[in-house]
Amino acid sequence: MRQNRLAFQAILFDLDGTLVDTAPDLGLALNLLRARHGLPPLPAADIRPHASHGARGLLKIGFGLGSDHPEFEAYRSDFLNLYAENICRDSRLFEGIPKLLDALEARRIPWGVVTNKPARFTEPLLSLLNLADRAATIVSGDTCPQPKPHPDPMHYAADELGLAAAACLYVGDAERDVEAARAAGMESLVALWGYLAGHDRPQDWQALACIARPEEVLNFLAATSSIA
Repeated sequence: MRQNRLAFQAILFDLDGTLVDTAPDLGLALNLLRARHGLPPLPAADIRPHASHGARGLLKIGFGLGSDHPEFEAYRSDFLNLYAENICRDSRLFEGIPKLLDALEARRIPWGVVTNKPARFTEPLLSLLNLADRAATIVSGDTCPQPKPHPDPMHYAADELGLAAAACLYVGDAERDVEAARAAGMESLVALWGYLAGHDRPQDWQALACIARPEEVLNFLAATSSIA
């Protein structure tokens, strides 16, 4: 065990697969698009591990299309329009997230969102979930010129909070989340409840820790914590 002196003054969250379970609505949009093309629906279990990878990852599993395919942009546009029409039918905060946010606010610790999801979807989704006015900062995938794993979105969020990057703790469920945090000089936690694929090895991503439940975030706000 090693002792770590922690003094995090804010918590930043990835959105899809960390803060909100958006896989049902992303899957709905993908299957609606498959139906348009005469294809049967994919099982939710097949779609879920790809939900953090945006339209590119979902179109790959849904149609076998890479971004270099001549029809990719047309399919992407149709998929995104279908998703916009179904942005919050079944999307919900992950179990434990409401209590975590309440606890952070009770301690007067600001929290925010840094996601690669475009603002076109981020803003209405957070509004419908009654989170938009509670978040101290919201950084979407098109807020900065480059999305994660580039560190700019992380720095943007820290600047909006008036904090150094090192004073923020980032929670995400994808390797690019950890990479972005590390590049920005932030510590990170891996949300094991997120959209991890069978081949993912989060223990090798060099995060501060992997956590199984949202409430474990609070363990990293103490002045001194023991980290395995």
